[in-house]
Amino acid sequence: MERIRLPRPILKFCSTHGSDQISLDCFPLVDRKVVIADHTRRMFLCDADTRAVVSIPNLHKPKSRPISLFIPSTADANDHPSVGGGSLYVMERVPEPEKGDVKLSDQFEAFVCSNIFEGPWNCHLLRPPPFVSDRTCCFTYPKITSYAVVGSNICISHNSCNATYCLDTARNTWEVGNGNLPLYGKVVYVPELKLWFGFSTEARTMSPLAAADLSTMDSHSQPQLIGDWKEFDPPKGWLESHDPQLVNLGSGRFCIARFFRIVSMDDGEIIDRIEVFTGVEVLPVGHDGDGSGNTKLKLRMKKNKSLCHVSNGTVIADIF
Repeated sequence: MERIRLPRPILKFCSTHGSDQISLDCFPLVDRKVVIADHTRRMFLCDADTRAVVSIPNLHKPKSRPISLFIPSTADANDHPSVGGGSLYVMERVPEPEKGDVKLSDQFEAFVCSNIFEGPWNCHLLRPPPFVSDRTCCFTYPKITSYAVVGSNICISHNSCNATYCLDTARNTWEVGNGNLPLYGKVVYVPELKLWFGFSTEARTMSPLAAADLSTMDSHSQPQLIGDWKEFDPPKGWLESHDPQLVNLGSGRFCIARFFRIVSMDDGEIIDRIEVFTGVEVLPVGHDGDGSGNTKLKLRMKKNKSLCHVSNGTVIADIF
């Protein structure tokens, strides 16, 4: 497998001094635009193409291991989303329990703008999902394991209750459905295939890329996987260090990132950390019919190639 070296960075960011917490969180928008946040609540918008950096309103509260989803404005979604506006939703991955019927929570925030770079940006608190005040789900801290944009709704599942929670972003109200999402991690929509892609929840390790139709999801039914595909077999001795990540390149093309550690057989020390990037394309190959007029889309995966990066002190934490 071919090795790659990281190119020289076009921009560098570091966290504000004065705290033990030095990590930065990145919230991708569209194209090569990303919002960066630090532990002091400060937020910056960066365009990697133009190398422009502007400040936007701060978070109400610093976040720990947050998740984010961006929804382009309806007027821009099918036209020019990179120059239009939209809403960035930032949520705690492991939210703390809340007491009673909390109307608004600083663990869940939305940043709304009419134009990504020209602004103005406005920050709003959101109503938290019902599970944060449900003692049957929050006897331990629940972790959001799946999250997706479905139309104008944000849908999430977590590891403590078998349910899917959908936020109507227009009304700021939640609805609870039966069963978890069949995909985990950040789930992405491919309009050309009218399907959502993520990693299968059915595998415990080396979860394969998978697809599901979330448009049929309601409070009584759980969407099923349409297919799954394995793109990489790690060599013996490579252990997964954390969850894989998926980048949507458009038109059914993806980059899959997997993260490994190599451990010494003698003392258990980590010898090296390796990231593997694999390009794949998911293509339709026809439909299956059951004789009743119902058809099921068939898909196949075309693998391009895999490239690996050996850490040598530089560890890749996120890709987008």
